[in-house]
Amino acid sequence: MNSISLFLIGLLLISCNPSKKNTNMNSKIVIAHRGASGYLPEHTMEAKAMAYAMNPHFIEQDLVLSKDNVPIVIHDIYLDDVTNVALMFPDRKRKDNRFYVIDFTFNELQTLKVTERFNPETGKQFYPNRYPKGKGNFKLHSFKEEIELIQGLNKSTGKNIGIYPEIKDPAFHKKEGRKITEIVLEILADYGYKTKKDNCVLQCFDAAELERIRKELKSDLFLVQLIEFEEETKQLAHFASYADGIGPWYKQILDKKVGEKWQFTTLVSDAHKLGLKVHPYTFRADSLDEFTTFEEMMETLLIEADIDGAFTDFPDLIVNFFKRK
Repeated sequence: MNSISLFLIGLLLISCNPSKKNTNMNSKIVIAHRGASGYLPEHTMEAKAMAYAMNPHFIEQDLVLSKDNVPIVIHDIYLDDVTNVALMFPDRKRKDNRFYVIDFTFNELQTLKVTERFNPETGKQFYPNRYPKGKGNFKLHSFKEEIELIQGLNKSTGKNIGIYPEIKDPAFHKKEGRKITEIVLEILADYGYKTKKDNCVLQCFDAAELERIRKELKSDLFLVQLIEFEEETKQLAHFASYADGIGPWYKQILDKKVGEKWQFTTLVSDAHKLGLKVHPYTFRADSLDEFTTFEEMMETLLIEADIDGAFTDFPDLIVNFFKRK
């Protein structure tokens, strides 16, 4: 981290209230999606420190293994849409022209510069009004480094912000001969995350792997089954046999709009009947689709649909929304 980044982070931490927050909606949680990724490049330490200062309940970590089995905090198994890997290691791409995290050692990965997400074919930034692509000096980091940042800030501020890691593509890792799940669980245990009381939520899209975590690997962590496809919304009873919550795409909750009011699918109520929490993804103030304003999106899903929490690139906006309620 450069001196300017540390200075800005210091200002943010000084400006925030170190006491634990109280809202009128303390049963609902805010999850900083890839950190404060609406403001700084996703999954950088700077984005995580900024998110921390915004007082979410949890900060998310997506995890992919390096060549030397270090869990790296990055959203995809690829490097070429958030780093300058194509410039630094042009000969290290695979036959599909993609650069894979797992083909680089941790030390090699730390030589790369992280930037705002872009299309590797066109170079065009995905969210044009976010942090300018190619600016700054952001780096990749390990899961252990991020845990130590969050636990260190919990110690120095008196807060108790949790972690919300996701095991990315376990089938890919297995095909590569790697045991990402066992490695992640061991690190979590080493840092004191073993049970549902330990302020850690573990998530995965791979239902078979999440079930294995509960039943074969005997984890007592709070588990959230991420869901992407429509047919998965019909499998809640099975998910409830091993998971504590679901993380659906928020559009799976919306049915249709009648006048000014939204009608909803039965996904949230069905999940609640089974004792499952519902944490949909992703609330983005700069990508509203069905909604006219971010306020409308928050009101519709957090209040009217009665979800239990939200993944958001803009954690400050939802924290402030809760304070107003």
